[in-house]
Amino acid sequence: MNKAQLVEIVAQKTNTKKEAGETVEMMLNAIKNSLKKKEPVAIAGFGTFKVKDRKARQGRNPKTGETIQIPAKKSVGFKPAKELKSLWG
Repeated sequence: MNKAQLVEIVAQKTNTKKEAGETVEMMLNAIKNSLKKKEPVAIAGFGTFKVKDRKARQGRNPKTGETIQIPAKKSVGFKPAKELKSLWG
């Protein structure tokens, strides 16, 4: 599912597609803003988004085989809730 498809589903429960689009956009912005502040976002029955620190490490350029240094960076992790995990048994 992509963002447009999500908006379509939300539009079925709201008055207009425009209103659904604005609702989805507000939700995504709220999640992004919390993650930007390094605050976890827990959605009951769905899961938790959390900013993770990745350490610097050595890697290998697949094209040349040369060893390279990969810098430390931040990434977003997601841990599904039990209800979401149970969908797959």
